[in-house]
Amino acid sequence: MRIGPYSLPNNLILAPMAGVTDQPFRQLCYKLGAGMTVSEMLSSNPKVWQTDKSMQRMDHSGELGIRSVQIAGSEPELMAQAAKINVSQGAQIIDINMGCPAKKVNKKLAGSALMQHPALVESILTAVVEAVDVPVTLKTRTGWNLDHKNGIEIAQIAERCGIQALAVHGRTRACMYKGEAEYNTIRAIKETISIPVIANGDITSPEQAAHVLRYTGADAIMIGRGAQGNPWIFKQIQYFLEYGEHLQAPPLDEVAHTVVEHVKALHQFYGEYKGVRIARKHVGWYLNERPNGREFRQAFNGIEEAEQQINTLEHYFLSL
Repeated sequence: MRIGPYSLPNNLILAPMAGVTDQPFRQLCYKLGAGMTVSEMLSSNPKVWQTDKSMQRMDHSGELGIRSVQIAGSEPELMAQAAKINVSQGAQIIDINMGCPAKKVNKKLAGSALMQHPALVESILTAVVEAVDVPVTLKTRTGWNLDHKNGIEIAQIAERCGIQALAVHGRTRACMYKGEAEYNTIRAIKETISIPVIANGDITSPEQAAHVLRYTGADAIMIGRGAQGNPWIFKQIQYFLEYGEHLQAPPLDEVAHTVVEHVKALHQFYGEYKGVRIARKHVGWYLNERPNGREFRQAFNGIEEAEQQINTLEHYFLSL
């Protein structure tokens, strides 16, 4: 699959997730088989660009793979400005968020709220595409609610404005993350436009990945929550697509090494205070299905020091 001048090594993409797809997690997923990873959402509001959170989200130093950065906002001029700033910081692809269903994003008329206003969508897409000389992509949902599924209309606008790939989550904004994703709309969008279409939503296993690709005809799939605690999912899906068989689960020593190194990377990237706290949710996802995982997580979440987190994790895996 190609996005502009960039050829992806495969068609498996890590979805942008606020508070999750920071640089340490993106790098881990890339090393474990993701063809591309997309950064956490960055606001187009220039007032927040100098905050620690935004500065860390803009940090792409030493990053492997194609650097795709997602921006969010509702004002065409500010979105164009945000795109320029991120390209100057190393972004090779700009992704526009019109898929986030969160209330705090939608109340500012950003994210999936924009799907209610096709004319504004067109203005934003045109402004961003014209502002930068890198490919611009778009992430949407199937529509605003079940009675207003205008995903096809938005897809046609996107293609007309010069968007070079479109990711679609198989739910409306009103559905949030409830129920099951539907792929009929994604299939219809793929049949309507000629730019690459990326299917997203409830892809948590190799079998589901194969089904979604086959059913929708999409050029690629985007994996979000399915990668939380299981960054090996990209390698597992790729193997299944190539051979029709399951890749053997990673051995315990590999799991232990991956978890510990991920936590160390979080400590290094964020510093001890913030890194310790961010590590807690990742460790919780990793150990969700492990023996005594719940009890361990409760104790782990009370640890305040980086070194103690590492020592406790190593002791836990040795006990297994």
